[in-house]
Amino acid sequence: MNRLFKSIGPALIVAAVVLGPGSILTSSKVGASFGLLGLPVVIGAAILMIAMVALSARLGAVYENSLCDELAIRLGRPVTVIIGLILFTLVALFQSSNNIALIGGLEPMITSETLSAPLRVSILVGFNLLILACLYLMRDLYRFVESMMKILIGLMSLAFLINFLVAIFSPREFEPVSSTGNQDLLPLLAMIGTTFSVAGAFYQAYLVKEKGWGLQEVRRGVTDSVVSISVLGVLTALILLTAWRVFYGDPTPVTLASVGDVARQLEPLFGPWAKIIFSGGILAGALSSFLVNALIGGTVMSDSLGKGSKLGDRWPVHLTAVALLVGMIVAVMSLAKEGSTVLLITFAQALTVLGIPALAAALIYLGTRKELTGTLKVPRLILGLAVLGFCVSIVLAGLTADKVIGKLF
Repeated sequence: MNRLFKSIGPALIVAAVVLGPGSILTSSKVGASFGLLGLPVVIGAAILMIAMVALSARLGAVYENSLCDELAIRLGRPVTVIIGLILFTLVALFQSSNNIALIGGLEPMITSETLSAPLRVSILVGFNLLILACLYLMRDLYRFVESMMKILIGLMSLAFLINFLVAIFSPREFEPVSSTGNQDLLPLLAMIGTTFSVAGAFYQAYLVKEKGWGLQEVRRGVTDSVVSISVLGVLTALILLTAWRVFYGDPTPVTLASVGDVARQLEPLFGPWAKIIFSGGILAGALSSFLVNALIGGTVMSDSLGKGSKLGDRWPVHLTAVALLVGMIVAVMSLAKEGSTVLLITFAQALTVLGIPALAAALIYLGTRKELTGTLKVPRLILGLAVLGFCVSIVLAGLTADKVIGKLF
């Protein structure tokens, strides 16, 4: 068991980023709206994510250079800049949802009413400044992040598992009725986007480099990918199933417009404390992905420009700071408008699906180079699932674009 625990690291960080507040809220909405129909979607997305993370980890181990440098050698620097910009944009959108979730998690713990706009902005600015201080002052950033992710994921797993067991064996307070069939697909697309996060998978190769893994650790990388992303999939499924048990089929319309509404799924275990406990979980999800999510955008953007890819380099740190600030600004602009906090987070999460095909194509391209022979060759199963994930990502991007355009116009 100790050996297994030590083999887990980079992919767990990716899982912690993916299992942020957006994943918690969107899977709750899917469970409430679609019921058990959302479960096979979670399983399928988790399998595709395992394959993509395993592919990225292997590329990080077998290639001498970073992913963007390898792409630049073969396709030219402009192509890598495009990749970097796509991923940086996705990270900024994802980061905005972390900021919105920070406010959504704090509000129920502070007051029963909505916080004023100046107070919201002050909280976001203060928290981001704190994260920026950690970014620039912390020397061994990777080791700190890895240790914190193991603790947070462990605590979140235990809490959601216990609550699920209580909810599943508790009698329902209503007689379930059949669904009307008019469910909004946006939460479902957002849930797939947060579970099958190719942006997170792309960063896995950089974490493997940071860890110092080589070809001898490839098997460890597969174990890391399977265990960590399976934990992500199980947690997402538990949240979905709990929401299904508590909300699905309720004759009273369930809008889940606020974090407090979604928190009702914890009432079987925590009763009147459910709102406070769930808000704490949202905060934990935001904290677990806040800095690392920005690191993904900053590191890959720096690497795409040829400015370095190590956490000890200056450019990745500076561009990570830019990602943090962009996410904060987008969140402030979003919160300035009236609307559902959950809807804003769901909308931002769904938009992240749009850049997945380009990132998946880049990983598949590097995984199919002729020089990867013998022990360097990527297993067919991993490549096959990665190609399937690429095809799924194209469909998701099309559906998401259609839904987003419909929401805007």
